[in-house]
Amino acid sequence: MKFDKLLEKKNQWLILLLVGLLAVVIALPSGEEQRDVQETETAVPAQTWEDGELEILERKLCGALESVDGVGKAEVMITMEATGKKTVEKDAQTTVRISGGTDQTSGTSSTEQSDSASTVYELDQDGSQTPYVTQETSMTIRGVLVVAQGGGDPVIVQNITEAVMALFGIEAHKIKVMKMS
Repeated sequence: MKFDKLLEKKNQWLILLLVGLLAVVIALPSGEEQRDVQETETAVPAQTWEDGELEILERKLCGALESVDGVGKAEVMITMEATGKKTVEKDAQTTVRISGGTDQTSGTSSTEQSDSASTVYELDQDGSQTPYVTQETSMTIRGVLVVAQGGGDPVIVQNITEAVMALFGIEAHKIKVMKMS
């Protein structure tokens, strides 16, 4: 008798487990294609830089820093890196399969999930297909050198570093602040 009740409780738990699993599967996407953007390594700012624009950027940064109390006269040099990175749009699809029966040894069903992605193409006027590019970066800031009269003061150095980080979105190790002689 005890064995029958134990077996009945086991079956009830198994049914609850399967109902819960079914609820999870229903909540997952139905397998229809969903648009997703495949991201590549991004660097800020993500735009094309001309030589004249770089000089203007250096002058603007220099002028802004010189107007900060304690910085004094400053010179700025920005180095760029050609990246040539493109972000291509992808169609992502997720498929979930649940086996219909239960495994005799463990008493559970099995679930299998597979993901796939394919490139989205656009049709050109001449009828050819090219990958749909959502973002393109050709030059990114590699490093910034600031030579300033106040570059010997650790507080001023920290303020300059934080300003450059905020403006260009680059890490502190890519910024060097030095004291002007």
